[in-house]
This record gives sequence, structure tokens and C-alpha cells, in this order.
Amino acid sequence: MEEDGHIVKITSGGTVSLPKQYRKYMDMQKGDYVRITIEEDRLVVKKVTMS
Repeated sequence: MEEDGHIVKITSGGTVSLPKQYRKYMDMQKGDYVRITIEEDRLVVKKVTMS
């Protein structure tokens, strides 16, 4: 994965799209759930499994 990341735009509804290569790397599909947390000055997105 690239260290510099990608620039994405936040929509008026607050939505952010995850680039395809990140979704593929994390094996994320449409309908999956993620947990978003703040760690220092960063937003962290982690895939979660709902049972």
C-alpha cells in the first residue's frame, strides 16, 4: 500500500469513498461494516464482522 495515500472528496452528506485498491487490500465489499475511531490526529477505519 502507498504510504502517501489518496485524496478523496467528502460529499455534502458526509460520505467518503474508499479507493478500490484499499477495499481490495482489506477485502471490503459493498454492505460490509467498518468501525471509525480517532487516534491522535487520524481517523482510523477498521473492517468489522457482524454476527
